[in-house]
Amino acid sequence: MAKMKQMLSGLALISVLGTAVLAGCSNGADPDNGGSNEAGGKSTSEPGSGFNKEGLPITDKPVTLNALTIRWGNMGDTFTKNTWLQELEKNSNVKINWQVISNSDWETQKSVMLASGKMPDIIIGNMAFGDSDIVNNLNLFRPLDDYIEQYMPNLKAAMAEMPDMKKLSTFPDGKIYSLPARLPSRPYSSVQPVINKAWLDKLGLKAPETLDDLYNVLKAFKEQDPNDNGKADEIPYSDSKDVDMNLFAPFGITDIRGNHLIVKDGKLEYFPTSEAYKAGIEWANKLFSEGLIDKETFTQDNTMLTAKRQNPDAALVGFSYQWTPDAVFGQWSDQYETIVPITGPDGNKYQIGDPNGLSFRRNEVLITTSNKYPEISARWADQFYTGEASIQNFWGAIGTSIEKNADGTYTLMDPPDGTSADAWYWDSSLRDFGPKYVSPEFEKNIKLDPSSGDGLKLQLDGLSKDYVTEPYPEVMYTVEEYEELPTLTTDIESYIKSTRAKWITKGGVDQEWDAYVEKLNDMGLQKLIKIYTDAYERYDNIQ
Repeated sequence: MAKMKQMLSGLALISVLGTAVLAGCSNGADPDNGGSNEAGGKSTSEPGSGFNKEGLPITDKPVTLNALTIRWGNMGDTFTKNTWLQELEKNSNVKINWQVISNSDWETQKSVMLASGKMPDIIIGNMAFGDSDIVNNLNLFRPLDDYIEQYMPNLKAAMAEMPDMKKLSTFPDGKIYSLPARLPSRPYSSVQPVINKAWLDKLGLKAPETLDDLYNVLKAFKEQDPNDNGKADEIPYSDSKDVDMNLFAPFGITDIRGNHLIVKDGKLEYFPTSEAYKAGIEWANKLFSEGLIDKETFTQDNTMLTAKRQNPDAALVGFSYQWTPDAVFGQWSDQYETIVPITGPDGNKYQIGDPNGLSFRRNEVLITTSNKYPEISARWADQFYTGEASIQNFWGAIGTSIEKNADGTYTLMDPPDGTSADAWYWDSSLRDFGPKYVSPEFEKNIKLDPSSGDGLKLQLDGLSKDYVTEPYPEVMYTVEEYEELPTLTTDIESYIKSTRAKWITKGGVDQEWDAYVEKLNDMGLQKLIKIYTDAYERYDNIQ
């Protein structure tokens, strides 16, 4: 009952805050807040008005800023009780009026906000506005290059140490409108191959290393009743319709950005027309035709897949791709282990991920043209770009979620009874969202438990990080490209996905391949590839 009341209270809070967000953006609020002025209007926080270019407080006169952030589901605003955030407010003289909206309610409110032009002072977190939202509404967001140069020494130093942070944040017109983040202790690998070790042991088999090994293991899983329940209910391999490409990884086909692009030797490769892709389909069709792939892989959603993974009577799934086994298999989690990537037909191993680490983000801070105090806002945001500030805004405050040790290292405290570590971190901090920078050197001081959560993922990453492929980077597109992309990708993506499913389940890739490539070209594939190439070259040339 207490938990239900807490949930209802959180939902009510989000509803109230979500309704209030537009009101909080309008004129007539507290005279000290960062209310609206004309787009691009001159800042009032110039020298002589109590603004301090260095040190704390940031301003001698208290200032209130409206900050909008989007949170998952019913998370609410418990993160605002983070001691570090509260101390920053006290020491900086900058009070933040947090406006928290659930992501499920945001799309409609976003459209209204962009259409009205009535904006909060600061936007925190990349779930609020995406690249196209910003590019198509540049009049609502301040270019931040000069503010970074003059008022953000922490971020400036971070960009010098990690140039990708600047590249990631530079828009097609050469300016920076949003600020980046580098999250702490992130792996290089995304989902990794996971297998039922208990089944292997029962059948006297070793973890597969090659495609032939994997085929033989999956066949044994299907035919030899490894869950020992006397039923032929084992599912050798299963996945959902949203990630049906994972099985192609041994062929060097990885798609972490979801746009069918990888970088090989500095050049882009659009793999749905490659020979490796064709070979991957032939391999998958062989597995499917022998009943080694779940027949519902191309139609089921995650809810259906979870029901199979957590079947109450016996473990049903033999092999899949996961972040960590403990996150998905419920009571059967102890039966599963992560293994080294399967060697492909060319003798190499390939792993889905990013060799720069899955830590970089953009659009984590936006300062709007409605903001009367951009210098103050920039200096406030810059306080987040230190290692100690960042870990406290990722896991929770020192003394609450993190223990700072005498030797200069940091360890995570155990969550309260009945609470998972991940849920606790989200309650205690901005977590994935907002400005952060943790340098590789600072990361050495973070000591994580290798048996669970973020520490376990880093531990498992050691199996695969050396094989991570280079994905298409997080580029940005021009207004014209954003206009063209949906027209091209909608039909092309649909055709690729439906054709792949048909070829895997029914065969025919050899006979239909040339016609398939020709049709893609007729649908504008070369135009699409040119857009991708132009954006990649712009990104690559950013200094």
